[in-house]
Amino acid sequence: MSPAKFDRAELEAMLVGLRPKLHRYAARMAGSAIEGEDIVQDAVVKALAAHDGGALVERPEQWLFRIAHNAAQDHLRRRQRERSRITEADMTTVEDLSASAEARLAAATSLRSFMRLTPAQRSAVILVDVLGLSLFETCAVTGATLAATKAALHRGRAELKALAAMPDDMTMPKLDPEEERRLRRYIDLFNARDFDGVRALIAEDVQVDVVNRTRLRGKKEASTYFGNYDRISDWALSLGFVEAQPAILIRNPQADNAVRGFMLIGWRGDEVVRIRDFRHAPYCVAEAEILVVPGERA
Repeated sequence: MSPAKFDRAELEAMLVGLRPKLHRYAARMAGSAIEGEDIVQDAVVKALAAHDGGALVERPEQWLFRIAHNAAQDHLRRRQRERSRITEADMTTVEDLSASAEARLAAATSLRSFMRLTPAQRSAVILVDVLGLSLFETCAVTGATLAATKAALHRGRAELKALAAMPDDMTMPKLDPEEERRLRRYIDLFNARDFDGVRALIAEDVQVDVVNRTRLRGKKEASTYFGNYDRISDWALSLGFVEAQPAILIRNPQADNAVRGFMLIGWRGDEVVRIRDFRHAPYCVAEAEILVVPGERA
């Protein structure tokens, strides 16, 4: 196949279809569904910019995974400047193994467990065992040699097997009383559909990110966001944690109060300055580690 320039609308449609798979990769690379969405957004921006710059693409899906892989690597490098450096293990050539059992294990493994692997091991296990790419396709995405990819895959699988045998020690995080007070006030006003009261909490320069849908800037634009919630009834909010962060859980009262999304709220004093709403990103909800505060009822 000769390299070709895709129509922008065709590329945008491909990005919509691939977004859950791209996020599944990015979330496991970052060890966080929330950070994984940041990586995907970065990759989407870079892919569209490359297209507008005249990029010629031979295998578009592989090209998009390569962009997502590079965005994940950039994200990890930025994070490493704030944390201790992750040391890569030496890679040696090994024979490839049957992936059926490994694929089931990798798909069921928590995002936190993937962070116990080196970045090279994470890439290999996620691309082969979670997303089903071949070894040669994985090499094309990561830029690693076949020998290094086999070695990373072998060692990553072995580490995940060892981690699967360990008990899960997740406990309920502690919630700061001041944070709890602010979140409960927001939740109570929202659940009472007192959206004038909610708007009174919003800063003039508020930023609203409805993930996978739209971004709104300023109090005037944000009003449309609350209006959309006022027009529907398939939701109720409650307090919880997402990846150990205090969060507002979006429950579905028409389906046994199942968690269908979540919101992350940024504060400046008692004013809301940022809202990230994941209601329309079910792939994030599926990947995230979500805890309901005991006694909470939607």
